[in-house]
Amino acid sequence: MRIFVTGATGFIGSAIVSELVNAGHQVLGLARSDKGAASLAAVGADVLRGSLEDLDSLRSGAANSDGVIHTAFIHDFLNYAAAAEADGRAIETLGTALAGSGRPFVVTSGTLLLQRESSLATEKDEAVPNFPRKSEAAGLALASQGVRVSVVRLPPSVHGDGDHGFVPRLFAIAREKGVSAYVGDGLNHWPAVHRLDAARLYRLALEKGSAGSRYHAVADQGVPFRDIAQVIGRHLNVPLVSKSPEEAADHFSWISQFVSIDCPASSAQTQEQLGWRPTHPSLIADIGRRSYFEAATEVHAAGSR
Repeated sequence: MRIFVTGATGFIGSAIVSELVNAGHQVLGLARSDKGAASLAAVGADVLRGSLEDLDSLRSGAANSDGVIHTAFIHDFLNYAAAAEADGRAIETLGTALAGSGRPFVVTSGTLLLQRESSLATEKDEAVPNFPRKSEAAGLALASQGVRVSVVRLPPSVHGDGDHGFVPRLFAIAREKGVSAYVGDGLNHWPAVHRLDAARLYRLALEKGSAGSRYHAVADQGVPFRDIAQVIGRHLNVPLVSKSPEEAADHFSWISQFVSIDCPASSAQTQEQLGWRPTHPSLIADIGRRSYFEAATEVHAAGSR
C-alpha cells in the first residue's frame, strides 16, 4: 500500500516510516524542511512538502494514498488550545479526503487523560471530554463517513534513541535543580512504550485495525514515577527527594501537571486483537543506559542554544 504519514520526520513518525518501508509499503512522508525531506528520501520514502497547517498538502497526500497515519502535532504547551485546534482541522481535512473509500486512517491520541472505569485504563475507556485536544473524537467521528479509522493511544513516555520528550526534560530539570524529584510518595504510575514497538503497532492498526477501534501502545503498564527519578538521580549523582504538590509547580514548571498523575494502562485487548507484542527494552532498562542519558543531555543542550 501507499501510505501517507504526517509527522514523518519526528521521533515516532520516523520510526513508523522505517517500519512501513521494511514491511514492503510505499511511504509518502510530509516534510516541512529540506533536512526533513532528505531524511525521508534516505530511508526510501517519497516526500510531500507541506505542514500540519497547510491543509492543501494534507488533502493531496491523503487523496493520493491507500491509507493515512497521522502523528503530527504542534507541541506548543504554552499555546495548547491553538495547537489542538490545528490538529482538529488536520484530522477533518484528512478524513474528508478519505470519506466513502473504506481506506484506513490511524489517528494518534494518548492514555494520559481517560475516564477510567477501574484503576487500570483499558481501550474501552473514553477520553476526557473537556480536554482541549480532541484528536480521538475527531477521528472516530469519521467512521460513519466510510473511513476505516482507528486510534492509537500513546503513553506519556515513548522512549528510545532520540527521545526528546518528558524523560529527557526531567533529566534537564534534575541537572538544573541539583536534585531528582518526585511528588509525594512517588508511587503514581506512568505507562510507557519503546518507539520501535509503537511503530509496529501503528503498522498493525493500519493493516488490520477495524473501524472505530482504539488501541493502546503500552508495554509497561505503570512505572512508579519514583523509579524514574531514581535512575535520573543515579546518572547525575544528585539526591533523590520528594516534593509536595505545592512545591512541584515551582520545581517542575509546566510539566508539573503531569508528573504526579497516576495513569496505569493496559494493552491486553490491543495485543489480543492485533497480535502485537512489545519486544524492546522497558522504560527503566532503556533510560538506565549511559548512551540514553548522554543523548538526552545533548538534546536539551542543543535546545537551549
